[in-house]
Amino acid sequence: MKSSELTPLLFTVYLAAASGRSPALPCFAAFLALVRFSGLFAFTQLFFQTQSCEKNRIKLFAKITELLENMNAGTALLGVKFDIREEYAIEYLEEILKKYIELVGFDPGKAVHGKGNHKTSEQRLIEKLSEYIERLKKYAERIKICGNDRNSYSKTDHDATFMRMKRDHMGNDQLLPGYNIQCAVCDGFIAAFDVYQYASDMDCFQPLIERFQSLYGQYPEYPVADAGYGSYNNYLYCEEHGMEKFMKFTMYEKESKNEKYRNDPYRAVNFPINESGLPVCPNGKEFHFIYSRPVRGNKYGRTEEYFQCEDCSGCPHKEKCCKCKGNRIVRLNEELTQFHAEVLNNLNSIHGALLRMNRSIQSEGTFGTIKWNRSYIRARRRGLKSLFLEFGMISCGFNLHKFHLKKVALRSAA
Repeated sequence: MKSSELTPLLFTVYLAAASGRSPALPCFAAFLALVRFSGLFAFTQLFFQTQSCEKNRIKLFAKITELLENMNAGTALLGVKFDIREEYAIEYLEEILKKYIELVGFDPGKAVHGKGNHKTSEQRLIEKLSEYIERLKKYAERIKICGNDRNSYSKTDHDATFMRMKRDHMGNDQLLPGYNIQCAVCDGFIAAFDVYQYASDMDCFQPLIERFQSLYGQYPEYPVADAGYGSYNNYLYCEEHGMEKFMKFTMYEKESKNEKYRNDPYRAVNFPINESGLPVCPNGKEFHFIYSRPVRGNKYGRTEEYFQCEDCSGCPHKEKCCKCKGNRIVRLNEELTQFHAEVLNNLNSIHGALLRMNRSIQSEGTFGTIKWNRSYIRARRRGLKSLFLEFGMISCGFNLHKFHLKKVALRSAA
């Protein structure tokens, strides 16, 4: 479909996510391999987490340090000492192993194993270091597979990321491998889609819009999305590319419907600013700047400024204002506050209300049709490329059927 063939709502794109779909795993019963032992059950772990790997690497480095100290005690008479470090490269340890074997004159062919054979201290140290090197190689390989943009992967499908998914009608979630499928819907048609490994929808917004731009040569004028996409990064991205901000933020419903919360004088964003540019609390006390800190993982260099009240002692508003024992500390981001005010103004306008209504009908309706009317509630393939091809075929079928229904409706109207 060419951009010139799209209806006037071309520049209004509705976003929706299909996270919650896990890839089909063969023999899924093996996912929980039960092993009876002393009345207990052991479970086979089929996923890998970066955080646990980093912790294990740190523990392993401590064991390697202890091992090298034992080696240095044995090679001190030979005038050789291996460097002790906080972290060890695999190549460095392999050089140490090779050099140590030469120093002690160990012959791997004469190594003893099995019950009743006494190993020398040199053989024990060599075997231990070899074991540690293999473990480091395994950790390095797993971290490489996982990459920098996610914190886990499935051992049966390296492209799949473990995500919290609602698996039953009660909304109970489980940690399962899956993909995050994103769609840009225009006039009921799927205008663009992509498959991502990100568990959060916020991280999928920008690459999906870039894909839309690569297909149609322009950015959508009104990208409408739910609160899962509203973030400082995405608002700034819209600002840079000339797009209106119609993505809800986390507290949008409370901000727009709860007047008591919106006008709460004890919220830091509602504090008036005095002539010195400092926030002032309801008791008339100034909040002085302490420090600013960059937000962790923010690609746009977002920083938050921290302010502390000059004196909270004896304040009559203390119980309503804060629960801290000392002086209250607040964090503010003026630019993000302005973005939220602009989003509230856009979404609460008549145009914004129409766009929100159409988003809930078109984007959510698209996935509702695909999942429940077409029974596509589970991916049939594994891997990013395979799943992209699979959902591309699903999207083509959906668009053709939608086009057919519209033609039938036009004939009936005529």
